[in-house]
Amino acid sequence: MELTLLGTGAPEGLPLPDCPCAVCATALGEAARAATALLVDGVLLLDLTPGAALAAARAGHSLGGVRQVLLSHPHDGPAVEVPAGLPQPGRVADGRELATLTGHRVRAVALDAPGSGYEVTGPDGERLLYLPPGGAPAGLGDSNGNGFGLGFTGADGGRAAYEMVLADVLGRPDGLARLRAAGAVGPTTDVIAVHIGHGAPPGGELTRRLAAAGARAVPDGTTLVVGAYEDVPDVPRRTLVLGGARSGKSVEAERRLEAFPEVLYVATGGTRNGDAEWADRVSLHRERRPGSWRTAETCDLVPLLADDGPPLLIDCLSLWLTHVMDEVNAWDDAEWAGGGERRLRERVAELADAVRATRRTVVAVSNEVGSGIVPATASGRRYRDELGRLNAAFAAECEHVLLVVAGQALPLRG
Repeated sequence: MELTLLGTGAPEGLPLPDCPCAVCATALGEAARAATALLVDGVLLLDLTPGAALAAARAGHSLGGVRQVLLSHPHDGPAVEVPAGLPQPGRVADGRELATLTGHRVRAVALDAPGSGYEVTGPDGERLLYLPPGGAPAGLGDSNGNGFGLGFTGADGGRAAYEMVLADVLGRPDGLARLRAAGAVGPTTDVIAVHIGHGAPPGGELTRRLAAAGARAVPDGTTLVVGAYEDVPDVPRRTLVLGGARSGKSVEAERRLEAFPEVLYVATGGTRNGDAEWADRVSLHRERRPGSWRTAETCDLVPLLADDGPPLLIDCLSLWLTHVMDEVNAWDDAEWAGGGERRLRERVAELADAVRATRRTVVAVSNEVGSGIVPATASGRRYRDELGRLNAAFAAECEHVLLVVAGQALPLRG
């Protein structure tokens, strides 16, 4: 089954007319995107958008062979003119299946937003799933349960992942997480980000952010073969996110796992009873996280890293270090010289060994404090130095290391 992306942008396209934002200003050449529309084998058109015929011609195709036009979501603004020779656009009711004379089968998938997703099976059995902007499948179970709301099956009658998924990865990463939890997206599924608008990061940051979710973007006019081997982005297994206060490092870390289900958020800061300002910080963090994530308030990281289980988001290593320095009484000069330094080094080495051996996906956050002024106290300088050593030891075991400055993620490794 051959798929041509006539457009890959949000319904209003990219750039927006007269929009002065940085993304629109740099959306030139291959970065410019028309509203998303898909041409399947030259016979099935998913979403009719302005300029579809011209876009097809630029991609070396014609709409003359299209036998079915299906709309996935309500279109705002004036009605789109149907090019001469094309059938009138329609919708398939949720849960219903349409069989075409060309051998394609289209099944409508119920969403949690207006519109319908379309599961397309080609004449040779290849399968893709297309979701509209802002939509995610509704009523999905997990890979061991029922009620998926999807019709994907393997050759033996069991459930199998789609060969390709095209979805609003940036706008609804939780939808991708649901598909992963249901087994509809697997390690070899080619996940293509569509409906890309001016809320997307510009340039290489778009590629990096999508790769963290196991997805990729392609330019308008790209033709893909569904089921053919593609270089699906490898999701990094261990990532360290560094940054200063209010740099955006926690947001960046959360973003790297928001397309995955059942994340365990490891909060190392505790509750700090009586500290209202700290309680407000914790509340803001919790409100940001997907509802499917669980939280564990602990500094006992080594057993978590040794266990099997869902991805870990550790926020943050700097508070873990404070806890360990308290335990070894590292703030007292005599205790430090009498064995505290040795005990702290052993704890840091134990953590680094656990990171090296872990089979879980891990994203950890830490403060970068070594670039500021020299602390006025001996204990402050000790903490700064030890945090630098901890960050270096942890980073040495990670495939990806990022430094976040003013909300911008700069890759240091990976």
